[in-house]
Amino acid sequence: MENKLRILYALQLVDNALDELEELKGDLPAEKRGLEENISRLETEKAALEQTMRESFAARDHADSEIVSLKEKMSKYKSQQLEVRNNREYDALTREIDYSGETITRLEKEMEVYEGRAMSAKTDLANIGIRLGEAGQILEEKVAALQEISKVNEEEELKYRHEREKLLSRIEKSHLEAYDRIRKAKKGRAIVPVRRGACGGCFAKVPPQRLLELRQNDRIHQCEHCGRIIVSDEIVETTSMTV
Repeated sequence: MENKLRILYALQLVDNALDELEELKGDLPAEKRGLEENISRLETEKAALEQTMRESFAARDHADSEIVSLKEKMSKYKSQQLEVRNNREYDALTREIDYSGETITRLEKEMEVYEGRAMSAKTDLANIGIRLGEAGQILEEKVAALQEISKVNEEEELKYRHEREKLLSRIEKSHLEAYDRIRKAKKGRAIVPVRRGACGGCFAKVPPQRLLELRQNDRIHQCEHCGRIIVSDEIVETTSMTV
C-alpha cells in the first residue's frame, strides 16, 4: 500500500506541475473555449435560420402557385357561367368562384407572412455571418497566442504528460476515480501532506490517533474536514514525479 500511496502522490506532483504550466497561459484557454462555444451556438442558430428561410420561401412559392391555379379555375368557371342551362348550375359555379376568391385572399395573406418570415431570417443570417466572422478572427488570434505560449513550454509539458501516463497505468481504477473526484472538487489539490499536525489543504487539525495511523502508510486516509487524501511526511519526502 505504501508504494500505491507514493504513486498517487507522484501523480499529484505531476498534475501540480501541469497546472502551473496551464496557469502561464492565463485566461487564454478559457477565452478560447468561450469563443468556440459561442461559434458553435451561432452555427446552430445559423442552420435553424437557413432552414426557416428555405421553408418560408418554399411555402410562399407553393401559395403563389396555388393562387395562379385558382385564378385559372375562376376564369374557367366564369366562362362556364355563360353557357349554363339552369340556375342550379349557375349557383354551383358561383359558389366555386366565391370559394376560390376567398382562398386566394387567404393565400395572399399567408404569402405576406411567409415572405416576412423569410426576409427576417435572411436579415438575421446576415448579422450572424458578421458575428461569426468576427468571432472566428478573434479565435484565430487566441489560438495563435496560445500556440506561442505552449511552444515555449512544449518540451516540459510533454515530459510531464508522458510521466502522467506512466503513473496512470500503475494506479487502481477505484483509487484513480477517487483522486479525480476530489481533485475536481478541490481545485486540483486531491492529495496533500500533513504539516504540523494539520491538513495541508484546509489546515484543520488532524487527531493524534489519525496521525499515528497515517504514519503506518497502510491505507488511504482522508481529511475529516475537507475530504482530501492526506499522506505522511515519509511519503512526501520519499516521493518524486518519477516513482
